[in-house]
Amino acid sequence: MDSADEVNSGVSNVMNSGVEGGTDRSSSDGGLDSGPSSRLSSRLSSHPDSGEPGSGSTSQRVVATAAALSLIEQLRQRHGPLMFFQSGGCCDGSAPMCYPVGDFSVSDTDVRLGELDGAAFYMGAEQFAYWEHTQLIIDVVAGNGGMFSLDNGTGQRFLTRSRLFNDAELQQLPAPATGPGA
Repeated sequence: MDSADEVNSGVSNVMNSGVEGGTDRSSSDGGLDSGPSSRLSSRLSSHPDSGEPGSGSTSQRVVATAAALSLIEQLRQRHGPLMFFQSGGCCDGSAPMCYPVGDFSVSDTDVRLGELDGAAFYMGAEQFAYWEHTQLIIDVVAGNGGMFSLDNGTGQRFLTRSRLFNDAELQQLPAPATGPGA
């Protein structure tokens, strides 16, 4: 087994809005697919903005694809400064939710993972405990966004993909900050 196979086999343990129970449930058009989780890993590793080693973004907890950055810019032009919160379920499933700054209250325990083109990205502390070993890769697919998220009505929706950090990358990550002032 080479190192790529080892990484691919590890993806089945990643919690992701497109990955459930070790099965890749996402496809390039946003539909469902029952293929193995390695299919997702191979798509991400071939994507220039995937956060894979060599892309310059391996030490970041959250990164965005070019398509996601384009949608973020469109939404910023319409709504002003933005922020994200990784939903943990409930009404809109587990999806990255985009809001105008000030429209979503960040709690003292919410974890700030980083920024996407200047937009802060948060996740609840309990959810972070499960995802702390993964890099979130925010992408865009065709479809309707969450009913409370600004991507709703655009014909596109944000989608969280992920990959496991390797041991060296985990050692390089700074401790995450918490709360609204983070």
